[in-house]
Amino acid sequence: MAILRKLKSAARGFLWVIRPSGLHHSMVLKEEQDHDFANSLARFGGLVDHHIRNGLKEEIRQTNLARWREAGDLRAYERTVFSQNGEDGIIQEILRRIGIENKFFVEFGVEWGEVCNCARLVVEEHWQGLFIEAKRQYFEKLVERYRPYKNVQCANEYVNSTNIQKIFAAHGVPKELDLLSIDIDGNDYWVWAAIEDWRPRMVVIEYNPTKGANQLWVMAENPTHWRDDTSYFGASLASLKKLGVKKGYTLVATDSRGINAFFVRDDLAREGRFLDPVVQYHFSALDHPLLPYGVPERDGPYLEI
Repeated sequence: MAILRKLKSAARGFLWVIRPSGLHHSMVLKEEQDHDFANSLARFGGLVDHHIRNGLKEEIRQTNLARWREAGDLRAYERTVFSQNGEDGIIQEILRRIGIENKFFVEFGVEWGEVCNCARLVVEEHWQGLFIEAKRQYFEKLVERYRPYKNVQCANEYVNSTNIQKIFAAHGVPKELDLLSIDIDGNDYWVWAAIEDWRPRMVVIEYNPTKGANQLWVMAENPTHWRDDTSYFGASLASLKKLGVKKGYTLVATDSRGINAFFVRDDLAREGRFLDPVVQYHFSALDHPLLPYGVPERDGPYLEI
C-alpha cells in the first residue's frame, strides 16, 4: 500500500508539472518574460544609443554650421528643394557669386528627375537644359515629368567618354553652359576628362568619399560599369581636384554628407569669392543617413592619377 501511495504521489507531481499552471509552464513563462524583458531592454538601449548619437551629431553639425557661416564656407548654404544632399542651396549660392550667363544646364544620371540637382532651376527659375538617363524605365518617367517644361530636353543615353561630346552637339548645348552635373556612379572622372570642346562655368560631380582626402584613386574606365553599392566607383576628391586644375577649374566646396564636389571655372573663381581650394579642408567624409555604416569594401582595377 505504501508503494501504491508513493506512485500516486509521483503521478500527481508529474501531472502538476505538465499542467498549464504547473511548474514547467511557470518556468517556460518566466524564461519568455525574461527574454521579452531582455529584448525590450536591448531595444530601449538601442533607442537611447540612437538618440545619443543623433544628439551628438546634431550638436556637431550646429557647431560646424556656425564655423562654416563665419568662414563663408558653402556647406553653410545647404538647402534641399529637389536635391538629395543640400546641393540646391550650394548651387544657388555659387551662382549668386559668379553670376548667370545663359540659364542652361546639363545633368546626367538623374533617374526620373524627381531628386536631382537641376530640377529646382527648371521649376523655380525657368532654366533650359538637357537631362540624360540611361535606363529606359526611368527615362520614360523623366520625359513625362518634364513634358510641361518646353525648354527641357531629355535623352535616353548611356553616357561614356566616347559619346558625351556627340550628345552635347546633337542637343545644341551651348559651349559655355552655366552648369554641368555628373552623377553616373562609376566613370564620372573619365567623362569629365573627355569634355574638351565645352567649358561649363560650374561643374558638380560625385566623388568617392571612402578614399582619403589626399589619396589619388580613379576607377579604371569601364564602359559597361554599373555601380553595385560597394566602395568601388568613381574617383577620389584628390584625383578630381587634380583633373580640375588640369582643365582650368577650382575646387570650391563639397557637401557635408561627402557626396558631391563643386568646381568653378578658374576665370570665375577670383580671389575673395571662395575659400582657399585646399583639398584637405574641403573634403567631407561620408555621413549619409541612408548609409550609417558606410558601404561594403570592394577592390578593383584603379589608377593613381
